[in-house]
Amino acid sequence: MRRITRTLVTAAMVAAVVAGTAGWASGTAQEPVTGPPAGTAEWRAAGLPDPERMDPAAVARFFAGLGPEERRRLVEAHPTVVGNLDGAPLDLRYAANARTAQETHPHASHPGAKVLAHDARGRGQTVLVYGDLATAERIAVLVPGSDVDAGRMDSLTRKATSLRTATGGRTAVIAWAGYTTPLGVGLDAASGELAEAGAERLARFTEGLRAAGVRPEPSVFCHSYGSVVCGIAAHRLKAEDLVVFGSPGMRAENVAELRTTARVWAAKDPTDWIDRVPNVAVAGYGHGTDPTAPEFGARTVPARDAEGHDGYFAPGTSSLRAFAAIAEGDVR
Repeated sequence: MRRITRTLVTAAMVAAVVAGTAGWASGTAQEPVTGPPAGTAEWRAAGLPDPERMDPAAVARFFAGLGPEERRRLVEAHPTVVGNLDGAPLDLRYAANARTAQETHPHASHPGAKVLAHDARGRGQTVLVYGDLATAERIAVLVPGSDVDAGRMDSLTRKATSLRTATGGRTAVIAWAGYTTPLGVGLDAASGELAEAGAERLARFTEGLRAAGVRPEPSVFCHSYGSVVCGIAAHRLKAEDLVVFGSPGMRAENVAELRTTARVWAAKDPTDWIDRVPNVAVAGYGHGTDPTAPEFGARTVPARDAEGHDGYFAPGTSSLRAFAAIAEGDVR
């Protein structure tokens, strides 16, 4: 009888998570893109080192041992691998992705940005850079929530350009659509499967920045389901600040459980529908404590004048001013 009661309680709590907002049932199940880059079989067949057996530091060492002509040939022969190898030289990745991005997503235009990664598998994943990573003294990485992919970058690029403008162009900003996001707010958005796959890719990406010679540790800004990704990755992220906004939870009960040395910040505006999502975690569904709750222990980012779930980077808002100050290191 006790087991039946526990099962019923669990089922009821899962139902509460799934029904927490009117749109939950509208999502479409997604399969995360994982593993080495597209074209890896041909890369291996050419006698080149297996990407699955190299961490970003090993990738950096491999390219350091090549001459300019050897590097150029690899970009021409294996652009999908070179363009997506974390730890590879930035200029080679830009050159490789300039070749492939237009071929697979010819209508995706991103003025002022360079393509640091582009994976056409699935719905497509893209990482854009605004500014010069090689010389920037400050770097920000933006991690999106649902409904973002290589063909739907507008909401993410708006945030990236807004933050870069708010910092006076002094901070290089990375729009990281580097994982398979949920579509809509269905069961994928209530579970952690896509976030776990994304967390592995995000952690490797930040490790790759350092291996490629990018010295400033970034401030990482995580929106909505992206904050679940960041919560799972937190203990591995090479970051100075971890900022979540519009978050359903980070799969941790408090900041200590994140096991990060980064400063943790949280924002939620009073009109954000995410506030109606139950902050529970049962049977793999739900993402736990609200990061803006006092007991979570995050630093508070003012957001009372932001509007809705996607308005935190709107020009003139207190949240954008605070984000810019964090990105520039003007806070303690």
